This record gives sequence, structure tokens and C-alpha cells, in this order.
Amino acid sequence: MAPRILLARHGQTAWSLSGQHTGRTDIPLLEEGRRGAKLLGERLHHEPWAGLPDVAVRTSPLLRASETCALAGFGERAEPWDALMEFDYGAYEGLTPAEIKAGRPDWLIWRDGVPDGETLEQVAARADEVVAWARSADRDVLVFAHGHILRAIGARWLGEDIAFAARIRLDPTSLSVLGWAYDMPAIQVWNDTAHLTG
Repeated sequence: MAPRILLARHGQTAWSLSGQHTGRTDIPLLEEGRRGAKLLGERLHHEPWAGLPDVAVRTSPLLRASETCALAGFGERAEPWDALMEFDYGAYEGLTPAEIKAGRPDWLIWRDGVPDGETLEQVAARADEVVAWARSADRDVLVFAHGHILRAIGARWLGEDIAFAARIRLDPTSLSVLGWAYDMPAIQVWNDTAHLTG
């Protein structure tokens, strides 16, 4: 069977709650985020996942992702990987979309990018690196990371331009699965947060 990639977005932080762009600012999870990470772990340690005993695990080294990984029970198996770090938002770090749009009403990050940060091409290249690693694996892989880089990975897994990421939003502590259908890259599960409400 061709390998799949499971995507786990980190739990809730103060900035994800307020809608602020959180790129490289290394902030911890809120208590709600810690609870969500544990619930995600419980889900992945029960059927049909059964703890994913053979899965390769990588995490963004940023605290909110690595803490989610550890609380979900995969910390000891995880390898930190800079390719999974969040989009470097440059001058827009810490700003909300509304604050940015006050000066740039038509701004869309997936089309216009950010000043003094990573380019869309650089983010796409990191996403492509993750996709290439996942596809070359001899088993399923699980990554813990951030909303925008995971959306970029989703777009690039499907062979779409990074701009497609605008159409596939992700909530904190969500679980997504990218796999195959008819021998083509496909979304199997996207933005699933059932473990938070079950």
C-alpha cells in the first residue's frame, strides 16, 4: 500500500484564539490546547489507529507543535524537522487579518505573501520537501505542525499550486489524512476535530 501522511495541527494557543499570525513566535499551548492534544492522542491510540505502531513521526520544533506531539503520546518517537515550521510572516507576525487588511483591503496571504518574511515559493518548497519524504517512506507518516504549512502540504500533495491552500482551512488540534484514490493523490480526511467533541 502506498504511504499516507497524517497531519496533526497543534492545539489552541492565545494567538490562534485571537487570530494573530503566529509564525516563528514560540508560544505555548493554552490549557484548552493541552486538553485537545491529549484527546487527539487518545483518538490515535484507539482503533482504527491503534497507536500507529509503525508510523514515522516528525514534528515542527516550535513549542506549540512539539508540545502537542508529546501530549498526544508521540514525543519519544518524533524527530524535530525545520521543514515543518510555520510560515515566516515577517512584518505581519502577530497581526490579525483585519489589522493587515486595514492597510491592504484586498490582501490574501496565498496570493500576495508577506513583506520581510518567507516567499510563497519558499513555503511551497518546504511543503514539497515534506511531500517527497512522505511519498518515499515505506510506511505511513505522522507530522505535527501548524495551520498554514499543513495547508501548503495539502495543496502540494494534490499537485496544486500553493494558492489552493486558501480553500482548505484547518482548525487547531485537527487531524487530516492525505492518501490515494485511483492511484492519484487524494484527501482522505480533512480538518477532523471529532475527538474534541466526542
